[in-house]
Amino acid sequence: MPNIYAYLKESGYAEEPAWLAEQLAATDDPTPIIVNTALNDERRCELCHAAIEIFISALGEEAANLALKVLATGGVYLGGGIPPCIIPALDTGQFIKSFTNKGRFSALVSQIPVHVILNPKTALIGAAFYGLELYDE
Repeated sequence: MPNIYAYLKESGYAEEPAWLAEQLAATDDPTPIIVNTALNDERRCELCHAAIEIFISALGEEAANLALKVLATGGVYLGGGIPPCIIPALDTGQFIKSFTNKGRFSALVSQIPVHVILNPKTALIGAAFYGLELYDE
C-alpha cells in the first residue's frame, strides 16, 4: 500500500494534504494511516482513495489468478493485515469485478466463494496444528 501511495504521489496524481504528510512522516508504517484515511469519508484524500482502489483491484485479480491456478472451487481465503481492515472497501464491488474479470473463465471464478480471515492468529494456529500432527507420528 505505501508503494502504491508513493507512486501516485510522485506521479502527480493528486496533492498530498499537509495534515497527512505530517502523520506519514511521524510513523514507521504508513499503511494503517493510508487505509484509515481512504476509508474516512469526512477527511477525503484522493491519493489514499486511489491507492486503496488500486490495491483492491490488484488483490482481486491476483486472488482469481491463484484460484484458477489451483482450481480453488471450495473458496479463496484472504489473509494478512490489510484485508480485515478494508472489508467496507472490499464490499464496494471493485474487488469482485476484478476477481471475476477473467474472460472465458469468468463464469468459473464467479462461482468461487471469497472469505476474509478475521483471526490474526490463524497462521500461528495452523502451524501449531501441523507441528502437533508431526509430533504425534
